[in-house]
Amino acid sequence: MHDDLFDIHSPALDHSQRHMPLAARLRPQRLEDYIGQQHLLGQGKPLREAIEKGQIHSMIFWGPPGVGKTSLAKMLANLIDAEFESISAVLAGVKDIRDAVAKAQLTRSASGKSTILFVDEVHRFNKSQQDAFLPYVENGTVTFIGATTENPSFELNNALLSRSRVYVLRSLAHEDIEGLLHHALSDTEKGLGGRQIQCESEVLSLLANAANGDARRALNLLEIAADLAVNQHITHEVVTEILGGDVRRFDKNGDIFYEQMSALHKSVRGSSPDAALYWCMRMLGGGCDPLYIARRVVRMAVEDVGNADPRALSISLNAWDTQERLGSPEGELAIAQAVIYLASAPKSNAVYNAFNEAKADVAQMPDYSVPVHLRNAPTPLMKSLDYGADYRYAHNEAGAYAAGENYFPEEIADKQYYHPVDRGLETKIKEKLTYLRSLDEASPIQRYKKNNQ
Repeated sequence: MHDDLFDIHSPALDHSQRHMPLAARLRPQRLEDYIGQQHLLGQGKPLREAIEKGQIHSMIFWGPPGVGKTSLAKMLANLIDAEFESISAVLAGVKDIRDAVAKAQLTRSASGKSTILFVDEVHRFNKSQQDAFLPYVENGTVTFIGATTENPSFELNNALLSRSRVYVLRSLAHEDIEGLLHHALSDTEKGLGGRQIQCESEVLSLLANAANGDARRALNLLEIAADLAVNQHITHEVVTEILGGDVRRFDKNGDIFYEQMSALHKSVRGSSPDAALYWCMRMLGGGCDPLYIARRVVRMAVEDVGNADPRALSISLNAWDTQERLGSPEGELAIAQAVIYLASAPKSNAVYNAFNEAKADVAQMPDYSVPVHLRNAPTPLMKSLDYGADYRYAHNEAGAYAAGENYFPEEIADKQYYHPVDRGLETKIKEKLTYLRSLDEASPIQRYKKNNQ
């Protein structure tokens, strides 16, 4: 790639362009001006090689907002001298798709030029709308490029995925964002309207950090700061005021939401209280409903701590209750306490595994009858049918345990779902259950069954 990322040689802006947002005015025109994504566009990388060979294929750009998905698609059209048609799945329907395809067919007939059809937010199209692209992608009428912030595996149908190659775009590095901001300040043609705006490095770094890897957000913040500049100077106070209501990128229905929740859960499971607290605060800081986190923390207590420390469930439920009763910040502090406790507690997924195994058996096995000796007999008829006969009342047995008794259907009498681990309280539980099983083995009932098998 070109060493000077900001060596832009484009014509001066006309009057209409001067009213465009800064991010649109500074959209890169050449591959050399494009910032980031070196894992795709560096020398020898697959997309770079396809571009250099002029072999542009249908593709999906998957990445967070503001990392250059649209800009890259436009540059690809320029590089192969193709027409660029763009539609947004937020506003468009099947008719818009057909109109774009019809225009591409006319272009090919009139000039022989191919068309790149760019579909922004493609994940918002339903299955039938996505299917509408397939014949035109298949016969080469258009080269399809879709952009999405959501996981294509879940949001796009297999037919469209099989005809496209997915490229993952990453959030921009802090230094890339800083470089972009420096360029915006120094570009007298397309930057801040010819204004000579000054900004210290540490203040610019603050803006870059607030952008959180999003180039569009960085430029929007810079443009707002420039409008509020004091004597053409962006001060620390100005930036602090702008960022006072800053909310991190967070979408409760998007991948980032589930990625952060996954990181929180795995940090708890991995006994890393510091990392768990960090992800918890990332989610809270991003606007996640604390009650949602509290509910998921309860699941972590059951799934990953279980009977190794039963207090984990109580502490998690108390945190949930505190959030409902008091709200923030007291409730959030209680949730943080629960997260730290769970991450520090001994771990066991024995209950979770037992639950899943028993659930699977119930779904797959026949509905076995309840053994007669376990049935209640509230009527004379039931008593005459021996309901409850030979039932052994555990409290009347030695140690309050009816050794050798079976509480399963006879067909699965030897089933065992719960296997306690050698951690926390489950160590004691395991010892107790092992002892009770030894009593079962030594009981006359079990000896009789073995001798008559």
